[in-house]
Amino acid sequence: MENTGFRAFCCRRKWVKRDWAIATVAITVIIAAIIIFILFFTVFSDSRNRKTSSPTFAPPSAGDFVPLTLLQSAKATGAFCLDGSLPGYHFQKGFGSGSSNWLLHIEGGGWCNSIESCNSRKGTSLGSSNYMEHQVQFAGILSQDPSQNPDFYNWNKVKLRYCDGASFAGHPESEFKNGTKLFFRGQLIWEAMMNELLSLGLSKAKEAFLTGCSAGGLATFIHCDDFRDQLPKDATVKCLADAGYFLDEPDILGNRTMLAFYRDVLQLQGVAKSLQQDCVGRMEPVKCIFPQEIIKNVKTPFFVVNPAYDSWQVTVMLCLRH
Repeated sequence: MENTGFRAFCCRRKWVKRDWAIATVAITVIIAAIIIFILFFTVFSDSRNRKTSSPTFAPPSAGDFVPLTLLQSAKATGAFCLDGSLPGYHFQKGFGSGSSNWLLHIEGGGWCNSIESCNSRKGTSLGSSNYMEHQVQFAGILSQDPSQNPDFYNWNKVKLRYCDGASFAGHPESEFKNGTKLFFRGQLIWEAMMNELLSLGLSKAKEAFLTGCSAGGLATFIHCDDFRDQLPKDATVKCLADAGYFLDEPDILGNRTMLAFYRDVLQLQGVAKSLQQDCVGRMEPVKCIFPQEIIKNVKTPFFVVNPAYDSWQVTVMLCLRH
């Protein structure tokens, strides 16, 4: 017996040209959708991988981080930080055309003008090498990147760590003998640092640049000519103080805040012995620590970099924050 249902189904499924055309379009659409999905998934995956594995900035290289060197020779001369630890520096050797040139940068960090403030300071990296970072990144004027530091990138570069609280100008004769255990050895640290660096090649420098920031800038004012005197006579030597030009001006109440503060620093650490003696003989010694007096007698070429509105001096020296 003939299966009429089956025949009817087969007849209904017999495709004409129109059916084939529709099927062809449908298959084309499905294939295109699959291709688009694959492409989208590939692009999306690549973009996610780029975000996680390829940063848009270059991280610092290993050469940018310079280890801390403790000044072992300081033991013999007693050139100690406030707490009695050894002072330190970071040294990156020069290369190529800069191998005979030297740049020294003195770290900043304010001052201590009392037993209490110096005791507090000796528990930090500004008073003890026990708290100094084992490595620091050399950037800016200390960078090895010629695009960032085209003039000095290949020079011998040294960062002098600041741990005496008096701009490398204190003297042990002013130390208290009553058990406070504070070492006022800034001048000795400066001398020991110079002796160390001279032995490492600074004594043969063709060009040398002493720089410092803030309290380190003040140290640059104080020690610039001494730096010049220890180098070869035919060397080109210059100094630069960045934000180190502190003013002797009255505050909004008419008081000389910085003068009083520096007077305490001088008396506490015997700083007057490190200042220009001609100046000390002519006026009150504390006035001779201000750059406006020091610069009058500096013989070495000196660059002064200071903001027109120094936020620290505006708030502290003028006492606007009070």
